[in-house]
Amino acid sequence: QVQLVESGGGLVQAGGSLRLSCAASGRTFSNHYIGWFRQAPGKEREFVAVIRWSGDSTYYADSVKGRFTISRDNAEPTVYLQMNSLKPDDTAVYYCAYTTERNTHRDTYDYWGQGTQVTVSS
Repeated sequence: QVQLVESGGGLVQAGGSLRLSCAASGRTFSNHYIGWFRQAPGKEREFVAVIRWSGDSTYYADSVKGRFTISRDNAEPTVYLQMNSLKPDDTAVYYCAYTTERNTHRDTYDYWGQGTQVTVSS
């Protein structure tokens, strides 16, 4: 069992930055993965980025590549999503999730946080 808690969402103007946090507890393993997803109103939940729990492997959706950075603080059981150059299209509820194999399909993630709202104004 893994518990995930997101934080750091908020309201920001276009071009601004936010850093989301995902604090994990429970049975985590270094070769498993934490992913970030987002869901805008009326849209399906989509993949954003994923990192191996050990912190040495990352992968991004094309829509955020070069603007978002996923990272792991090895001193804390926390994964971060640094979001720069934010656009109104980035507005969504952001979720972190846990999986045993690196992939972009939400159905393969076993544990989910409650989500945090990110709103980017134009």
